[in-house]
Amino acid sequence: MLLALARSRRVLFVGGKGGVGKTSVSAALAVARARDGGRVLLVSTDPAHNLGHVWDRELSDEAVRVLSLERGSVDAIEIDPQSTIDRHFASVAATMRRLLPDRLHASAQQHLDQARSAPGSHESAVLERVAELIASSRDAYDLVVFDTAPSGHTLRLLALPEQLSSWTGTLLASRDRSERFAAAARGIVGVKDEAPSADAELRRTLVARRDRFALMGSVVTDAQQSSFVVVTIAERLPVAESIDVMRQLTELGIEPAAIVVNRRSPADAGALLAERREQEERHLERLRAAVGGIPIAQVPLLAGDLAGSAALATLAEHLVASTD
Repeated sequence: MLLALARSRRVLFVGGKGGVGKTSVSAALAVARARDGGRVLLVSTDPAHNLGHVWDRELSDEAVRVLSLERGSVDAIEIDPQSTIDRHFASVAATMRRLLPDRLHASAQQHLDQARSAPGSHESAVLERVAELIASSRDAYDLVVFDTAPSGHTLRLLALPEQLSSWTGTLLASRDRSERFAAAARGIVGVKDEAPSADAELRRTLVARRDRFALMGSVVTDAQQSSFVVVTIAERLPVAESIDVMRQLTELGIEPAAIVVNRRSPADAGALLAERREQEERHLERLRAAVGGIPIAQVPLLAGDLAGSAALATLAEHLVASTD
């Protein structure tokens, strides 16, 4: 089921409560699709990056090849919000220097320095990079897998594209009205109408940003292109949070397509684990009752550290084989 999902979607978001194994599952899904012949881009949006540890590789904000097979491959990225913020503010500062007189440069720079650390700048930067990667991956990759931050952070992030796209559109409309008024005033006084190149560049930047967010919003809410895989473990709090996450995803217009129950205890490895397995079953009954027909994959508790391509290949086999 999960491999069929990975084959049929352009984008998969993998999320859930912190500590349930989202990063390992994300990486294993990428491996499964690569072994199936797909070109996969695996992206971590979590500020507490673990993707590099899982692959036992140093990762950055630019794609690094972590798995190369005869037909498929996996490239990996750990989004660096600070790098995105720096690029964005450098571009804004350059535009402002062209548009503003010299006497206003210092105050404008002070304003930008304050905005750089404003609440929400981190989330906006992550979203900007996610939108860029969705737009730029169309030709280079068959699938993009986003290993996301814990649930609350990710849900706020997924709610932002529509808000920011609308905000940017409103800003453009206001700017267009101002330009029309200015052109009319210049015509009244007989001043030649000249459109500054910097002004045109600023408008192009706003249009491109609006279009990136609009594209991301359309992809994320299109069940034929994008789906969300919820990772959990069979314990009371993670199951409760997973049920709530799926409700909120549905409200955002995003398809919760599958659930992965990670680290299932064996039933034949002693009395303690057998008792724990029975307790896990009670939590899973609650999960099944709450999610209806959403398929559930169960992954056993595996020995050893989940790091390196061999361990991830083992996890990928369990993911592909196990579904309720």
